Amino acid sequence: MKQLAVLLVVISLIGCTPAKVIKLDCPEEAKYSSSQIEPSIAINPNNPQQIIAGSVLNDFYYSNDGGKSWSSESMHSTYGVWGDPVLMFDTANTAYYFHLASYKKTSHLDRIVCQKATIDEFGELRADMFDEGTFTEPNGTKVQDKHWTVLNEKTNEIYMTWTQFDEYDSDDAEDSTIIVFSKSADQGATWSSPKRISFYAGDCLDGDDTVEGAVPAVGPDGEIYVTWTGPKGLVFQRSLDGGETWMPKETIIGKQYGGWALDIPGIYRANGLPILKCDLSDGPDRGALYLNWCDQRNGVNDTDVWLMKSTDGGESWSQPVRVNQDDSKRHQFFTWMTLDQSTGYLYFVYYDRRNTYENDTETFISYSLDGGATFNDEKVSKSAFTPDPELFFGDYLNIDAVDGNIVAIWPELRKGEIELFVAKTNENRLITE
Repeated sequence: MKQLAVLLVVISLIGCTPAKVIKLDCPEEAKYSSSQIEPSIAINPNNPQQIIAGSVLNDFYYSNDGGKSWSSESMHSTYGVWGDPVLMFDTANTAYYFHLASYKKTSHLDRIVCQKATIDEFGELRADMFDEGTFTEPNGTKVQDKHWTVLNEKTNEIYMTWTQFDEYDSDDAEDSTIIVFSKSADQGATWSSPKRISFYAGDCLDGDDTVEGAVPAVGPDGEIYVTWTGPKGLVFQRSLDGGETWMPKETIIGKQYGGWALDIPGIYRANGLPILKCDLSDGPDRGALYLNWCDQRNGVNDTDVWLMKSTDGGESWSQPVRVNQDDSKRHQFFTWMTLDQSTGYLYFVYYDRRNTYENDTETFISYSLDGGATFNDEKVSKSAFTPDPELFFGDYLNIDAVDGNIVAIWPELRKGEIELFVAKTNENRLITE
């Protein structure tokens, strides 16, 4: 019966009919030239009709009707809101907006800020409901950058990892980058002292030899897994005691061909930083780890989206498999991956040039219903756009999935202006107008 159900889902996805893709209005206060890039999106697991999103620099979007309509506002904090938004919900109906800081009393980007809001009795959530925020402990003038978070649903603990720069963009050989970890056991009220979890350091030039892209995941028994990339390639770290202790050294699990700072024609900059997820569903792949990234192992003119899998807690990994199923030998980039914990199904969103000429770009979703053994692709953008190589366009897209509800978010360039779009599935039917 389960195989029949999976087959029906596949048929449904392949045969889906076009529906509306929604453009999110930029908040009126937004003044940053690259507003609406580097989006993050989250579905409330307690109420999938409630979806929140954020984008650079301090944009906040919310929907209370399953993504049919959206409101947009600007986020504010005493500590400054300076991009890299990461949005999530916990199990207690609390929403979180993590971001970089620009605190006027100290140095720029010296901490990661966590603002939270509890949904009111009417089920509403707005930007003005978020508190001023708490933050991870600063380390002098060292720059704290590109954080990602994960929730331990059994304990409601929040785990966060990010990159610390001695000095951003420094070419001094004495300056370095490391990966650090902090956690909160009280819904973001306080944070543990940041702990270095990378043995190998990187440089501070924000390129291939910088350690970047640390993404945490939680295992079925509370294991904390983290992956990132840098001069050693794709690496893996693990804690089995809630982040108190870690492996003496991260293990090297794969080469990232072309490095993580990829050259994509027409894009100001593009990275292929890895994304890590763990299957906590009751399906056959419970406990499996999935690592998603982009690289150029098929040549500098053929960037692809890749996936590796581990079924033994990161001790060993499968050979990389290509997620995008085209034969165009064109670029696919800016990947992000999510895993629906109700089913174990995998969903990916990325930019794609399989059907276009020159630098014209579309957005695709790929999905796997069998633990990464096979994939199907669907175009979700309405039409192609042409990026401007002089305009910073961010580094990634985003996607989330909860109980069969899937939302993808991505920016496009239209008439010289960056615009942000959301596509939502309903009953596993991808919206693809």
